[in-house]
Amino acid sequence: MFDSLSDRLAATFKSLRGKGRLGPADVDATVRQIRRALLDADVAVPVVREFTGRVRERALGAEVSAALNPAQQVVQIVHEELVEILGGQSRGLAVARRPPTVILLAGLQGSGKTTLAGKLGHWLREQGHTPLLVAADLQRPGAVKQLQIVGDGAGVPVFAPEPGDGIGDPVDVARRGVDDAVAKQYDTVIVDTAGRLGIEDGLMRQAAQIREATDPDEVLFVIDAMIGQDAVTTANAFLEGVGFTGVVLSKLDGDARGGAALSVSSVTGRPILFASTGEKVGDFERFHPDRMASRILDLGDMLTLIEQAQRVFDEEQAAQMAAKLTGEDDFTLNDFLEQLQQVRKLGSMRKLIGMMPGAGQYREQLDSFDEREVTRVEAIIRSMTPAERVNSKLLNGSRRSRIARGSGTTVTEVNQLVQRFDQAKQMMQQVARGRTPTPGMGGKKSKGRMAAPARQGKKSRSGNPAKRAAEERAAAAAAAAPPPKPAKGAAFGLGGPSDADSPGFDLPPGLGGLFKGR
Repeated sequence: MFDSLSDRLAATFKSLRGKGRLGPADVDATVRQIRRALLDADVAVPVVREFTGRVRERALGAEVSAALNPAQQVVQIVHEELVEILGGQSRGLAVARRPPTVILLAGLQGSGKTTLAGKLGHWLREQGHTPLLVAADLQRPGAVKQLQIVGDGAGVPVFAPEPGDGIGDPVDVARRGVDDAVAKQYDTVIVDTAGRLGIEDGLMRQAAQIREATDPDEVLFVIDAMIGQDAVTTANAFLEGVGFTGVVLSKLDGDARGGAALSVSSVTGRPILFASTGEKVGDFERFHPDRMASRILDLGDMLTLIEQAQRVFDEEQAAQMAAKLTGEDDFTLNDFLEQLQQVRKLGSMRKLIGMMPGAGQYREQLDSFDEREVTRVEAIIRSMTPAERVNSKLLNGSRRSRIARGSGTTVTEVNQLVQRFDQAKQMMQQVARGRTPTPGMGGKKSKGRMAAPARQGKKSRSGNPAKRAAEERAAAAAAAAPPPKPAKGAAFGLGGPSDADSPGFDLPPGLGGLFKGR
């Protein structure tokens, strides 16, 4: 969604690198480029003016003048101001003191309300709640049936007493849905209302009547993140006609410019609570302004990535895998396949890598990444016998040819997979044991003959009989004496200067931090 804006901002900040001090001309040029980037992203003009005004004022202030790295300070200012226009602090759903908590969904037709109702219900169910979907959209053809299909896929029950398609009273259905939730002890009710093709007074009044009948704890305005500049007009109309308490962004995985996400919260004063990031029922997450600002500035979103991993990975399985990587057990292709399946549960590989800091510079590679490559890897491993998965050394030429035929791949692809697996296994074990792999220092033994020990020089013999006798007595005494104890701190016990005798030295600039605490 924000790829274009991220690229523009990254190019702007790159021009500031290497400058020890920023003058008014530098700040004006930077603010001008930021303004153009935001306007190209369809951000509302009033929001752009307010944002760039605050950035310019702070960039010309004392906090940048006294900074050791003015460019990084400007990035921090832009990040903080982005967090502000995205809503500041994140907020969770309001919960009723006495169940059920009623959530009313409103928005334009085509914004994705019905699909989002199922995603929200699925998300609440994962949080330990018992949600109920209410089909109060009785105007759009097929809306009730669609909600039933979505609810079935999300594992959430649907209250649908009327068939829809223009039949039934939406206000009465919403009221009866809340009563049904009370009777059956559901703790959350999600009411799906009819979408509007535009600012229609009749449908606005109907939504207001549903709100009065159900007394919701949250009224969520669902807005298409690809709507552009019209987001401000639509959001203000719903705020006046219905009155909403929070915003949900749908289709955040689209390729539009994303101005709605940067405009609606700042204009309406209502926080963005959730975001829909894909087509699957699990592609739904809480909206955190600080994390979204970091994604826009290509600083990564490791917190969201960690949270997703915690939901998918099992701690016991992680401990077993760590034991295998440390060498206590052998890491096999079976383990690799299991880890691959766990990672696939997190979602798209492209999306996961996109959450890494600095992923923007690899956007072309990510765009060309084929998700089916993971499927091909699974097919290759599944075409192996159990013994071959445990011991990859059994894979000779005929076995690899059989695996290639069974998986629908080529022998070259099988060879590449085995080679990459062996290399990754060796590297992970070295890292897990606290060793850093060093090029040219591999653990393999040389296949050639052992290197001959260094020749010792020929012992000199003095021609003076008295001197020669003294040399022989000294050599005999040295041979009979016990070996000296290695000096304290000497490497490998070979003897070396003690700490007191060591000459002082200074580390090169920038390397001191590597040895802190050691």
